[in-house]
This record gives sequence, structure tokens and C-alpha cells, in this order.
Amino acid sequence: MISTELAEALRDAGLEWHPRSGDRFQLHEPEFEADVFTVSEMTIEPREYPTGRILAFNGTTEWALDSVALEDALWLPHESQLREMLGGAFRALRRLPDTYEVETVLAGERRVFEFPEPADAYALALLELLRRIS
Repeated sequence: MISTELAEALRDAGLEWHPRSGDRFQLHEPEFEADVFTVSEMTIEPREYPTGRILAFNGTTEWALDSVALEDALWLPHESQLREMLGGAFRALRRLPDTYEVETVLAGERRVFEFPEPADAYALALLELLRRIS
């Protein structure tokens, strides 16, 4: 799973979240610091209101939560979502002895991003792409 630090960096670089079933997220509250939640139509669903988008908790064990504003949640994209967002810049994922390597081509330049977890290697590559297009 992607690290909280890289998820925050992606959000700060402008990555927008449009919640879908299966998406994972964390809340910016000390009591939920270690918890990861999953969007699901049956338990946690995104709802759109004129005042903004929320994540509604529907009869789950998280009984103390009714809903949270989307901006209070931190999206933790899946590896496949990160790869998809890289689009045509993505070239390869390689497993090395102690790490994973994601290769991209950005503006004709070959770049390699390494991290022990493949999702984080993808996140580093996407972060670079977002910084270049902003």
C-alpha cells in the first residue's frame, strides 16, 4: 500500500480524488491515525451535495462516524490506479533484489524511480509527472 507521506505529496501536487468503490483512504484525525478505510457502496459511499462531496458511513462498525468531508480524507491510490495515471509515460516495472523500479519517459527523458514497495515507486513517478505539468 502507498505510504501516507507519498499520498500527501501527491495530494499537495494537485492529484484529485473522485472516490470509487474499492478506494482506500485515511482520516486526518489522531484517533484514526493508523486506520485505513475502504469505499464501498454498502458501507462507505461518496455523496455529492451543493456544499461539497462527503464520504458517508452507513451502519458500519465505525458507528461514531456519520460522514466526513472529502478534504478531510487522504486517498491512498492502488498500484494499478497509479500506473493508469502515468498513462503513456509508463514504460516498465522491474523487480530488483531489494527494490522495485518504475521506468518512465517524460518529455523524451528516461527516468527511473526505485522504492522497496511497487506502489511507492509508481507514486514517485507520478509525483514527478504532476510536478512537470503544473
